[in-house]
Amino acid sequence: MTLYEDLKWRGLIYQETDESLRQKLNEEQMTFYIGTDPTADSLHVGHLMANLVAKRLELYGHKPILVIGGGTGLIGDPSFKADERKLLSIEDSLKNAAGIEKQVKRLLPTATVVNNYQWLSSLNAIEFLRDLGKHFSINYMMAKDSVKSRIEKGISFTEFSYQIIQAWDFEHLYKNYNCTLQIGGQDQWGNITSGSELIRRIHGADKKVYGLTFPLVTKSDGTKFGKTESGAVWLDPAKTSPYEFYQFWINTPDADVITRLKQFTFLSKEEIQSLEESLINEPEKRLAQNTLAKEVVEMVHGSEALIKAIRVSEALFSGEIKDLDVEEIEMGFKNIPSQTVEGEIGLIDALSELSLVQSNREAREMIKNNAVSVNGERVNDTYFNILKENAIGKKYTILRKGKKKYGVIKHS
Repeated sequence: MTLYEDLKWRGLIYQETDESLRQKLNEEQMTFYIGTDPTADSLHVGHLMANLVAKRLELYGHKPILVIGGGTGLIGDPSFKADERKLLSIEDSLKNAAGIEKQVKRLLPTATVVNNYQWLSSLNAIEFLRDLGKHFSINYMMAKDSVKSRIEKGISFTEFSYQIIQAWDFEHLYKNYNCTLQIGGQDQWGNITSGSELIRRIHGADKKVYGLTFPLVTKSDGTKFGKTESGAVWLDPAKTSPYEFYQFWINTPDADVITRLKQFTFLSKEEIQSLEESLINEPEKRLAQNTLAKEVVEMVHGSEALIKAIRVSEALFSGEIKDLDVEEIEMGFKNIPSQTVEGEIGLIDALSELSLVQSNREAREMIKNNAVSVNGERVNDTYFNILKENAIGKKYTILRKGKKKYGVIKHS
């Protein structure tokens, strides 16, 4: 299977500027770029697929450039946004860019990483209007879908000019890095074609550059992908722990899991088809979901983080948590109700303070009925005291009522 055929089979091609790109992808080495504006100090799973498309090209021998939009991020991309973005400060933009660069280099180890603040910050108003603006007609700019969708509600000149600025990125990379391909999500089509047009106007109509977009990731029901009740699913383990990241993928609905395997893993067509057969014939085994979670967590966070995520998942399911270490406790119990305690505390009081019971009477009944565990061990003594010296890592005591309700005592 050629690179283009593989991308097509995985559903990763939405639009292309020229059909001749198909042959070039398969037969020539190309330098290409993908851009990310640093609106946060971490990428989220919505960005992940874009970087994995870049990685697929990288594995076929093409040379990636990651453009972190330290400059464009100060302006804000209006593409299909209902409202204008909140403007970033220069300090926040550069800080966020540094965090994103670390994550991308893990996924794309051979990538050249540049920040467009380096060249955009030197552009003055006269150069912008004379050397760039003269190549764009207002009619051309207003015809872009990303702009048309905002005209009725209103769009500032700042965001209206974004496509010119991003077009200059492509021209700059073409001139300085021989970059002839830009890739991005389908919402970037207008910006990509603006860049292609600028290159032809400045360097000659015979200059061949290309654009390729992939579909935005959505759920099978059409709703937005990458959000949970607690918010966005980040690649930064400090924002979304490897355990939470693992849970996000393993809870993928049956209707979406094969699509996600195609989009987010490097498993072969034959391996994914085998998982699809398992999904049809033995859905209760959830082999497709398990494989998806393992593949993505290991790719983003590494094998050690994957092992810990699996250990935490199994411990929470079984209640056997006594062998977990402090890092694993912090990973798996981040959003569990907790109380900080100085000194010792009675088990009944702890259950009440964590709202695991409605009354002391209920606490006593639950304890007597062997329905309460402390660090994975059943306790039926109503006079039991929780001590720091018995805590996991001398820091945490985990209480469990029944099969699913947990609470955490943090020892100061």
